[in-house]
Amino acid sequence: MTDTYTRLVSKGPGRDVAKKLGLPQPAALRRYEPRQPLPAGPVLVIGASAGADDLAGELLDWDVEVRRHAVAKERVGAIVLVLDDLQSPADLEQPVLTAGPALRELAPNGRVVTISRAPDGGRPAAAAARQGVDGLLRSVAKELWAGATGNGIVLTEGVSATAPSVLGALRFFLSGRSAFVDGQFLRVGSPSGSLPAVPDAPLTGKVAVVTGAARGIGASIARTLHRDGATVVAVDIPAAGDHLAEVANGIRGTALQLDVTREDAGQRIIDHAVSRHGRLDIMVHNAGITRDKLLVNMDHGRWSSVIGVNLEAQLRINEALLASGHFRSAPRIVSVASTSGIAGNRGQTNYAASKAGVIGMVRATAPLLAEYGGSINAVAPGFIETEMTARMPFAPREIARRLNSLQQGGRPEDVAEAIAFLASDAAGGISGQVLRVCGQNLVGA
Repeated sequence: MTDTYTRLVSKGPGRDVAKKLGLPQPAALRRYEPRQPLPAGPVLVIGASAGADDLAGELLDWDVEVRRHAVAKERVGAIVLVLDDLQSPADLEQPVLTAGPALRELAPNGRVVTISRAPDGGRPAAAAARQGVDGLLRSVAKELWAGATGNGIVLTEGVSATAPSVLGALRFFLSGRSAFVDGQFLRVGSPSGSLPAVPDAPLTGKVAVVTGAARGIGASIARTLHRDGATVVAVDIPAAGDHLAEVANGIRGTALQLDVTREDAGQRIIDHAVSRHGRLDIMVHNAGITRDKLLVNMDHGRWSSVIGVNLEAQLRINEALLASGHFRSAPRIVSVASTSGIAGNRGQTNYAASKAGVIGMVRATAPLLAEYGGSINAVAPGFIETEMTARMPFAPREIARRLNSLQQGGRPEDVAEAIAFLASDAAGGISGQVLRVCGQNLVGA
């Protein structure tokens, strides 16, 4: 759907009027294109640890211009703040205050990325400093401008600053793939994972299943996974058969007409993928419905249908996958949750409960996949421009669009890019996590 307001204030008289009145001025976001440079300019790596030195060396291997000290009046495409050796709150001051002035030279659509350690156990002073990075990064993200974003990578014990999934997450955050991801953290829980030989085709040789693939976000996920090299099985209900066939044919995949709430849905998905494509590597749970009502007016039909499609179907399908010998080679599961499941939303007790339930399912399932080198994560979209949001009344729609740090709605491809990253082996050390794709929503969470 077209964001008319953003178009009007992006240039000419509309831009001048918006500036004078102090109205939001959303920037055109730099989204992913093949063979696109990671950041739009040099990367400034700030930090005195061995991890900072090693990371700078890795960036040089990516043919990225690296600066270890700011150069006066030089525009930078990104600032990477390496804080992996914090032992007390006093350790924050020098690197953070070094980064502050450098922000003035951050290019439009630039990136700020922190790399820090989890505040798990240990000394209270170290835990305080490491947790402080959370508030620091989220605040910086709200101070950026012109489409720039700030995100963080959190290392757990035994994970180095150059572990494969740390580098994978850094590449994702620096690139146009993360255009609508802002103020978020990814926790790398193990040193596993591997970087692709061809960065623009990280899913080559993989077979992926996407539910709810006939239109909207699901169709975008299917197309993005195909673009990244995967063979895709597109799944949706029989009533959406024509749209489903169009999506599947467009990406040279196969279509499976299936109600995901069927008891045998998981086995039918496995049988189709293996019989048609010989394997199953990636499962993307996107199918979902809304049946909004205030709780005072909620009935059995609205409640049970939303819980059934959005949550119970995923649980049953995952049970079948975990029991199958065909889902054993570094399998990946990515579920679509929602910011409603994190912050709640008026009139959506059923939907919010189902999406919060997805987050709980993801966290509990992660250890079950670990023995196979697998992972499961969730992506939680905020306001995304879809057919559903296009039907919202004008005023609530405009308010929802502006209530994030980027002051605009996201696109279906923004959700798809995050899912494609989490489905890749570059994210193999990331599991049980929830990545919000919401432009840093300013309300609730």
